Amino acid sequence: MTRIGIGYDIHRFEAGRRLVLGGVEFEGETGLVGHSDADVLVHAVIDAVLGAAALGDMGLHFPPDNPAYAGADSIELLRHATSLVRDTGYEVESVDSTVIAERPRLSEHIPAMRARMAAALGVDTGRVNVKAKTSEGIGAVGRGEGIAALAVALLAEGEAGGRT
Repeated sequence: MTRIGIGYDIHRFEAGRRLVLGGVEFEGETGLVGHSDADVLVHAVIDAVLGAAALGDMGLHFPPDNPAYAGADSIELLRHATSLVRDTGYEVESVDSTVIAERPRLSEHIPAMRARMAAALGVDTGRVNVKAKTSEGIGAVGRGEGIAALAVALLAEGEAGGRT
């Protein structure tokens, strides 16, 4: 049996914060507002894997008003979410994601982003995809006010074939 989940997140930029996307820090770039490290891509992936397992969402498991998660490393939160999914008898089969941003350019960082998230999910890098798109100047993201991300996760019952 397989299950599918979708995740979405959006954060606005804030000067003085570091930018982390897919577990990779972007040196010299303005960061995003958030209780944790505000990794919008990993947050979308967390919601996708939790949703596929019918385990609610990120806010349920990592509440933004809980001081324990202040400045948290989202990759560690993804590891924990993946463990919760495994406890239900499912394994992550694959993840596909899209980052929507006018800046920064992501292409050179995508291999590292895929590798960081795959390691946290416990799957081969070939089972995690990251795409980058712009909003063509439309809406808040298009005006460069923040970054959004979408993710889809496929879970399979039992031991997934792509585990590392």
